[in-house]
Amino acid sequence: MLNLQILEEKLWDSPFGYGLHPCVKPTSKYKAAQGSEHYITVRSNGGLNQMRTGISDMVAVARIMNATLVIPQLDKRSFWQDSSTFSDIFDELHFIEALKGDIRVVKELPKNLETIHRARKHFTSWSGMGYYEEQTHLWKEYQVVHVAKSDSRLANNDLPLDMQRLRCRALYHALRFSPPIESLGKKLVERLRTQGGRYIALHLRYEKDMLSFTGCTYGLTDAESKELSIMRETTNHWKVKVINSTEQRIGGFCPLTPKEVGIFLRALGYPQSTLIYIAAGEIYGGNTRLLELTSSFPNIAFKETLATQEELEAFTNHASQNAALDYIISVESDVFVPSYSGNMARAVEGHRRYLGHRKTITPDRKGLVEVFDKLETGELIEGSTLSFLVRQMHENRQGAPRKRRGSLPGIKGRARLRTEESFYENPYPECICSSKRQLQMT
Repeated sequence: MLNLQILEEKLWDSPFGYGLHPCVKPTSKYKAAQGSEHYITVRSNGGLNQMRTGISDMVAVARIMNATLVIPQLDKRSFWQDSSTFSDIFDELHFIEALKGDIRVVKELPKNLETIHRARKHFTSWSGMGYYEEQTHLWKEYQVVHVAKSDSRLANNDLPLDMQRLRCRALYHALRFSPPIESLGKKLVERLRTQGGRYIALHLRYEKDMLSFTGCTYGLTDAESKELSIMRETTNHWKVKVINSTEQRIGGFCPLTPKEVGIFLRALGYPQSTLIYIAAGEIYGGNTRLLELTSSFPNIAFKETLATQEELEAFTNHASQNAALDYIISVESDVFVPSYSGNMARAVEGHRRYLGHRKTITPDRKGLVEVFDKLETGELIEGSTLSFLVRQMHENRQGAPRKRRGSLPGIKGRARLRTEESFYENPYPECICSSKRQLQMT
């Protein structure tokens, strides 16, 4: 009985007693913000977390270029078609106030500059300090620079410590969600705690857009595969149209299916009674496909089962606001499991690292495909051997402190930057310190 109890505790507890804590206080060399009559306007692109990290990059860019940042416009044209404004999703006044020692932020351009001719820029992705220092030549001719895209504008590595810490202050402190989102998010976490005490947040990225984008059709019907193919062909900003689904899956580039998630969690040792919050939009295939998970883990919760219709009414047709609720619940979970390494998964993992390396189990999708295929052919059966293989495979994939991974070997030029681990996925060591002093920011 004692051994079983110890095993169960290991399933939930983060085994890392490193005494690490957030450290985002500026160094002694950092100078207070100075007022600037040069302005940067931004159109943030992508879903919620792509916009959040992009805005954090733009805060640092405004600092480097000695510019005043105008509250960013949010993406209303992407797949989600969300009409939310900045203040609908974020606490605008807090954002302005929290950054006043770093940059000047204003709600809108001064009236006399609204119609002025401005420079329109697509800043180069993953650029360093030198690039943006060179861009200050724009101020000789323009008073306003408009940035058309905000995501991945800054390098992941080789930036000054103060710039990296500014990015963390922007993302984890200044970009607080709006009061209605924060309030409901906390209520839903409390309701989950009341239901089961401890819970797994599962980011089940098995939605139509993701399956279409990745070309992953394993386990789908011919009709479903055709539907996803048509969606990919007709979505203009998705560049790759022809994808080999089998190669994608073997390479580990596909989201785990609900059935595969169930096998994975059982192999790790989680009991049938485990409370699982599913952070996701509409699961492709609906309840029929979800049953492949709930038949093993029936204790499932969604926003829609935790909140009342009245509480969710204001969030209807606002995908980014709903994603913010999922984000809060995922960050606060006892264990976070992403079925795919997308923007949400990376952002949540980074935030959980920042808050003390909370347990995040990242599935080795490439390795698991081999295991799942052996189960399919009968070469393996569920039991102790399978559990040993899966646990051993994930022994070092549970959020332990480590430095960011660099680019993949053999890739040269700027292409290598795309393969680096994102700064926001793992802000260690710049924003996470090992001294035993009290937290510098709470």
